[in-house]
Amino acid sequence: MATDQTLQQLKKKPFKLDLKELHALCEANYARLLLLFPDYETSNSREFLVGTARIRLDVVERCRYTTIFHLHQQHAEPRWLGRLRVEVRAYHDASMLEVGMFQSHRKVAVRYQYPNKNMYQQDEKSQQNRFLADWLEHCLQNGHASQPLAVPGQGA
Repeated sequence: MATDQTLQQLKKKPFKLDLKELHALCEANYARLLLLFPDYETSNSREFLVGTARIRLDVVERCRYTTIFHLHQQHAEPRWLGRLRVEVRAYHDASMLEVGMFQSHRKVAVRYQYPNKNMYQQDEKSQQNRFLADWLEHCLQNGHASQPLAVPGQGA
């Protein structure tokens, strides 16, 4: 059983953001998204299935160095986030992708004091980017086209 002194020490332990880890995660997520949506520069959306879930990636805004995407998942099993909405921003000059909005939570702070009124974790932004990494990897490993792809030069 923890003593009051041990609990006080745990509460006072300062939160440290591992910036190298966050940057590596954002770089890996950028590469994952480009594998899922390689033609984002000329196409506005990509759709595929993962099990019973329908995944849709939409380009919302294109700028010279950034692109904003909305990632939607629908009709999935409720135990695996039946409906998912994430907004991500791709920084092409840095080859990084970060979460901008997760479900309905906008403007995720890099760090939060804990406890806080919304009970966000101190490393909420890192956790959301880690979740995005797992989700994108799951899509890469288990996704398949919802419709057959047309191959140029082959008759239908």
